[in-house]
Amino acid sequence: MSASREKQNRQAAAGRTDPKTAREAQQRKEEKRSNLLYGVIAAAVLIAVIASFVWRSDFIPKTTTAATIDGEKYTVAEVNYYYQTAYRNFLDQYSYFTSYLGLNTNATLQSQAISETAAAMLGIELPEVDPDAAKDPDRDPLAPIGMTWHDYFLDQALDNMTVIQAALKSAEAENFAYPASVQVQYDDNMNALKSAAAASGISVSQYLKANFGAGLTEKVYGDQLMRVLRYSAYADAYQNSLSYSDSELEEAYSADPNSYDHVSYESVSISGAAESTTDAEGNTVEPTEEESAAALAAAQDAAQTILNGFETGGNLEDLANENDGTYNKNESGSYTSGSVLSEWLYDGARKSGDATTLADGTVQYVVVFHDRFRDENPTIDIRHILVSLGTGSIAEGEEGYEDEQAQLKADAHAKAEALLSQWQSGEATEASFADLAMKESVDGSKYNGGLYTEVYQGQMVAEFNDWCFDAARQPGDTGIVDTQFGSHVMYFSGVNMNRWQTQAATALRNEAYTVWENNLTENITVQRDESGMKLIG
Repeated sequence: MSASREKQNRQAAAGRTDPKTAREAQQRKEEKRSNLLYGVIAAAVLIAVIASFVWRSDFIPKTTTAATIDGEKYTVAEVNYYYQTAYRNFLDQYSYFTSYLGLNTNATLQSQAISETAAAMLGIELPEVDPDAAKDPDRDPLAPIGMTWHDYFLDQALDNMTVIQAALKSAEAENFAYPASVQVQYDDNMNALKSAAAASGISVSQYLKANFGAGLTEKVYGDQLMRVLRYSAYADAYQNSLSYSDSELEEAYSADPNSYDHVSYESVSISGAAESTTDAEGNTVEPTEEESAAALAAAQDAAQTILNGFETGGNLEDLANENDGTYNKNESGSYTSGSVLSEWLYDGARKSGDATTLADGTVQYVVVFHDRFRDENPTIDIRHILVSLGTGSIAEGEEGYEDEQAQLKADAHAKAEALLSQWQSGEATEASFADLAMKESVDGSKYNGGLYTEVYQGQMVAEFNDWCFDAARQPGDTGIVDTQFGSHVMYFSGVNMNRWQTQAATALRNEAYTVWENNLTENITVQRDESGMKLIG
């Protein structure tokens, strides 16, 4: 098994105290930690800069202390680096849900309180609010009551800075040797920054000011980026050092089988909601209570009719079509906490062929259980070098477009063949393939020698997947695979653990990381300098 197999799987979930909520806590922690790794601006999207002369001046942000972490001072510009990357990464992750979360990207973060709905979704524990706070005569009547989005991102920034600082001090004490990939990734990121600025027609300094605020110079940006990359390498090394026995993996599985098991089933859903109508003037008329009750009763009757028909030998899909239901067949469903379907399907008493009707609000279900199983299929480790398609000059639909695309694909394939020949003419080892990947690949895995670990069936695009999981595949096999992303030079590293085992191992490593991180930061104090804090955001 590859010593670097955790590179892609490193997440840092909150410690598991209740199996039912373990995955949710893990996801929240993963999202929080991922903020540390978004120091590079991927696109030239400029944000508004506060229009005051003092703020536009670099002097105050570069010299004013905003926070002190365990005795180490950070300027406004340095804190803003982490604040803005946390905010931007959040927008990337929740771009389709910002309105639902109540976050208005056109208003200042300081003016918006986090709602209880948003807090529940993000796993935020809101502080208690004094019920008389609104009556305080000294309070700004326009100021929100409670935790604001600004508070949230500032807390994230300081938490991330604390973890990084603690980890880097620990690495220094251990004389940790950072891998060469750190410098390669740093150089690539700094070049991407310069390219983004050039594409915007402005200098790097202007670009950084517009995106991070005054004081964020190229040196400050580069220094903090290097800290993030070194932290990531050190954390990777820690998690890569962790391994677990078969018995430990079985124990993790037994503690929370719902997280690893899959189910195969069929279902039919029927809406029991009454439809609204429109009056003569075009106004929406909501259904009456009687209409709503009638619609619900009709859906319940339809569900029972379908179930009766199935139990007497009918075909569920045909019955769904005959009764205005929506049919679904799932061969590998996963557990969702709180789901009416999941709770029934994952009941320990469930047997193949069990069928019933279920209600979730106004929606009525007919569900048939077939099987419950854990994924025993092996995962694989694969290295690749991605040669991306060039950029064409002819728009889709225009004459010559197809010919140009075919040429771009042929060019990418030819370059992939040349790279494979280059590797074969040298040492032709896995290590030399990894070196070539770091130099030539345009995929993010290049910094790990092109390695993807614990890849499971169906995870990758079809052509890539089919090559990897060919029954005849052997360690050391090479080849070229063409996908919509370009041409891939492939190197098969070998077979890894079964899918459920990789999931259990990941959960255990996440828990171990949480303990490790808490031990690093438990005695660290963070002080906020209010004069500097006023300039953050």
